[in-house]
Parts: sequence; C-alpha cells; structure tokens
Amino acid sequence: MTTSEEVTRSVVVERELAHPPEKVWRALTDSSLMEQWLMKNDFQPVAGREFKLRREPMPNWDGVIDCQVRAVDFCKTLSYTWGTLGLETVVTWTLTPTAAGTHLRMEQSGFGPDREANYKGARYGWKSNMDGLERVLEQIQS
Repeated sequence: MTTSEEVTRSVVVERELAHPPEKVWRALTDSSLMEQWLMKNDFQPVAGREFKLRREPMPNWDGVIDCQVRAVDFCKTLSYTWGTLGLETVVTWTLTPTAAGTHLRMEQSGFGPDREANYKGARYGWKSNMDGLERVLEQIQS
C-alpha cells in the first residue's frame, strides 16, 4: 500500500524545435532571455546555486518562486527545484539533437494528489511558457 505522499504526478511538455541545441540551451540558461519567456530571475547555470523567479504578486501569492539548480549538463540536461506556495517540485529540461534541430522535453515532477490546482496550473502555464520560448528562439541571432 502506498501513502498519498508517495503518489505524485508530473507535467510533461515536449516540442520539436527547428533550432540547434546550443541555441535552445542559451534560451534556457541566459537570465535575460529567460526573463523574456519565463519570469524575472537571477539564474546562473551552476549546480547548487539558489535563485529566484519573480512575477507580479497575486492575491494569496507574493509572486516569488524559490529555486536551486540541481544539475547542469551543457546542451543536454538542466534541472532545478521549483518551490512556491508550500510545494517543491523539480523541473528538468532535456535536449536531444535531431536532424531538424532539437527535441526539447520539460518535466515538472512532484505534484501530490492534494495539489490538483497546482498541477492544472502548471499544465496550462508550461504550454504558454513553451510558446514564449519558441518566440524568443525565433528572435535570437545564431
């Protein structure tokens, strides 16, 4: 028998991008580019580094997400914690080179059954963020 805390769900969003992994990596790890498609931040791609994502406060939320870089494997994998509203999840980006560019996979894991609203919000939010990421990639000069 498993307890409710052992059962978690993940949000997964995957895209085929017509851009090389180096360009996608830059959009995922450059703080000023991240701000354009995700949020204001003080991110640096250094394992163990703590950083914050910030957006406009909302009722019952100060707009701050506390994060810590867990893993950095240049142009392959980036992983960080994502802590807000009493919930800590893990975001993992995986880049796979393809003939046409890059297969990008984002997984945010750690949503317990008592976090249905957070799970649904992440599903909606990451699709929107990925659309923004694609727009930023179109603007980046190689």
